[in-house]
Amino acid sequence: MANVSRLIIRGRVQGVYFRESMAMKARELKVTGWVRNRRDGSVEAMVQGTGEALGEIVAWARTGPDRALVESVQLDEGSGYYSRFDVHPSI
Repeated sequence: MANVSRLIIRGRVQGVYFRESMAMKARELKVTGWVRNRRDGSVEAMVQGTGEALGEIVAWARTGPDRALVESVQLDEGSGYYSRFDVHPSI
C-alpha cells in the first residue's frame, strides 16, 4: 500500500521552476500526487508512493531546483489516491 504525505515548502520557491521540476522528479521516482503554488509564497504538494520513493521526493524538496532557496519543508500525513502526478493551478 502506498503512503501519502503533504508537503509545504517555504523559501524562494515560486518563479524558480519548482513545480515543473518537482513533477519531473516525481514521475522519475514513480510518485503520484500533485503540486501547486500558494498565495503565501509557499509551494504545497501531495505525494503518494512507496516509503523509499517518498523519502527521495522529500529529500529532493529540501533543495529543489537550482534557482530555489528552500528554507523549510513541513511534512504532514496526507490523504487521497492519485494515479499520476499533476501540476495544479495556484491557489
